[in-house]
Amino acid sequence: MRWENLTVEPRRDRPADAALFGADAVTTRTLDTPEFAGTTFHEIRARTILNRVPGASRMPFEWTVNPYRGCTHACVYCFARKTHGHLGLDTGVGFDTQIVVKVNAPELLRRQLASPRWHGEHVAMGTNVDCCQRAEGRYRLMPGILTALRDRASPFSILTKGTLILRDLDLLKQSAEVTDVGISVSVGFTDTELWRTVEPGTPAPQRRLEVVRTLTAHGIGCGVLMAPVIPFLGDRPDQLRATVRSIAAAGATSVTPLVLHLRPGAREWFTTWLGEHHPHLVRRFERLYADGAYAPKWYQRRLTRQVHDLAQEYGIGPTRAGMPRRIRPPEPAAEPAAAGPAQLSLL
Repeated sequence: MRWENLTVEPRRDRPADAALFGADAVTTRTLDTPEFAGTTFHEIRARTILNRVPGASRMPFEWTVNPYRGCTHACVYCFARKTHGHLGLDTGVGFDTQIVVKVNAPELLRRQLASPRWHGEHVAMGTNVDCCQRAEGRYRLMPGILTALRDRASPFSILTKGTLILRDLDLLKQSAEVTDVGISVSVGFTDTELWRTVEPGTPAPQRRLEVVRTLTAHGIGCGVLMAPVIPFLGDRPDQLRATVRSIAAAGATSVTPLVLHLRPGAREWFTTWLGEHHPHLVRRFERLYADGAYAPKWYQRRLTRQVHDLAQEYGIGPTRAGMPRRIRPPEPAAEPAAAGPAQLSLL
C-alpha cells in the first residue's frame, strides 16, 4: 500500500518515487489531550502543495491547496473518505482519526508561488477536507499559507465548517486589500439533532453562522454553501425554511444548496451509519441513489427551486452559475472633479 511509503524506513522493493510524500520526514504522534483523544497525527513533508484539478472535474477552479488529509469533523457523508483509501488507510473511523499533516505546507506554497511558471490563478482551499478543522488549532498552517497568498496577491477562496477561520481575520482583511478573496461557510441544516449524529466533530450550525455574521461585520462578504441537504432527514419544507431563515439572519451574501452525493468510500460508511440510526430509510436511499453517486436530477431541481424561493423571500440571492464567491478591494479614491456638469451612472 502507498501508505507504507510514508514510514521512516521505506521498503527497499518499492521505487523511491512511489511515495506520495518524502519518506525521510514522517513523524507519527498521538496527543494526550481530551480534544484529540484517539486521534493519531502523521506529520509529513509534502513534495508539492499546489494541486491541479483534473480537467474533467465539475469544480469551477483549477488549483487547490490541502494542508491536511483526513478530518476530525467526522462527517458521515464526507466524499473525501475515499482519498484515505489511496494511502491504505481505513475510510471509516480511520478517516476521522488518522490525520495526515503537511507540516511544510506554508514554506512549500511560498516557494511554488514564486516560481516563474505560476501565473496567479485562483487557489481554492477546503475543497477536500477542512483546512480549519481542529488540528489546525495545534499546527497553525493556515496563517503561513494565507501570508504566502497575500504576499503574492494570489486570489483564493476558503470553504469551511470550522470557526478557526476567525483567528486569521486580520490576514483575510489584508489579503482582500490586494486580491480577490472568497469565503463560504458550509451549513446544510440547522436541525441540532441531525447535526449531532451526522457531523459530530464540527461546530454547531449556529456557531458557523456566527462566523458568517462576524465576517460580514468586518466587510468580508461570506456566502453559505447549504450542503449537504440530506434526503428524508433534512429536506422537509419546515427544515429548509428554518435553515434559509437563519442563513439570511446571519447576513450571508448568497445561499447555494447542494444535495447529498454518495461517492464510493463515503457511500459505504454512510449506509452503515444509516442502518444503525435510521434502518427504515436504507431502502429509500438505495432507490434514490440507484443510478450512482448523485440524487436524480428531478430531485435536485426541486430542492434547488425550494431553497431559491426561500432565499428570495428572505432577501438573499443564490450564487449564479460561474459567479465567483469573492470580495474585491475597495476602489481607489477618485481625483476631485472639476466643477461643471456631471454624467450620472447606474453602475
